[in-house]
Amino acid sequence: MSIRDFASIVTAGCFVLAGTGSAYATETLKWAHVYETGSAYNEVAEWAAEEVNRLTDGRVEIDVFPASTLGKEVEINEGLGLGAVDIIYTGPSFVERYYGPIAISDYPFIMRGWDHWSAYRDSELFAELSEGYHDATGNQVLGLVYYGQRHVTSNKPILTPADMEGLKIRVPNSPVMLMFPNAVGANPTPMAFSEVYLALQQGVVDAQENPLPTIKFKKFYEVQSNINLTGHILNSLLVIASDNALDRIGEDQAIVRDVLKEAASKVSDEIYQSELDLVAWFREQGITVNEVDKAPFQDAVRPMLTGEDVPYAMEHFRRLGEL
Repeated sequence: MSIRDFASIVTAGCFVLAGTGSAYATETLKWAHVYETGSAYNEVAEWAAEEVNRLTDGRVEIDVFPASTLGKEVEINEGLGLGAVDIIYTGPSFVERYYGPIAISDYPFIMRGWDHWSAYRDSELFAELSEGYHDATGNQVLGLVYYGQRHVTSNKPILTPADMEGLKIRVPNSPVMLMFPNAVGANPTPMAFSEVYLALQQGVVDAQENPLPTIKFKKFYEVQSNINLTGHILNSLLVIASDNALDRIGEDQAIVRDVLKEAASKVSDEIYQSELDLVAWFREQGITVNEVDKAPFQDAVRPMLTGEDVPYAMEHFRRLGEL
């Protein structure tokens, strides 16, 4: 064998080894969300990252970017399509602009409680809506997370729709969140999540609305004296990954899918239990927690749920109601 032939064999072998090594290279996915590092959402995302790394023997790593590090809700949704992020938590109301029907679960008074939400999560309806979102965006819904029932906080009791007339209330920057305050004559003010505490403290807005665990974690009760149990929306989060991200991890995507689905279930159970415990906790802190007759609020909103402007079909509305 000549030196030239030997050199050719060695060079070819190096290419084979290089190709083999690349097959086992670590693939890193970016998971972005707007919730703080100490929140249950972030803690479960960190747990999922550790599980994925363990189960794939380090082939897949997930870097979690909490607290709007990579952008606010609108920006991380856009980033998913651009490839700037790979996985996000986001609300159905924020993806309405990409595929309207999947936002149905976030509309006022449309979900009846935890059992109804659980039935929806496991339903053919949710699977169909998730597939519709994928067809529209190239992003895949991998889990539904229970976020909780939204209640209005304020510095006065809110017991009837009339108590909300003219009230300047912060809402997330999404169309569905405008429906409830508009129906009762309030003045909805879209604002980024990170700006709400200071806006309440300075009187830029009079009120805000969020689930009890969020009200506690964001310390809104420090700058609002009343929590009014309107329960006007039962919110969810979606765990979404891009097709591009899932394609990059090849056969390991089955592990990632299973872990993210389990993560969604874990955090949902935790948030629901927290929701059950918090009314008493807030009262112990000296906060006025007002029981509210929801019927007048439901009556104000009901005509809008079947109006021409909703993004879902009446078949979706009927099927969700029958669950």
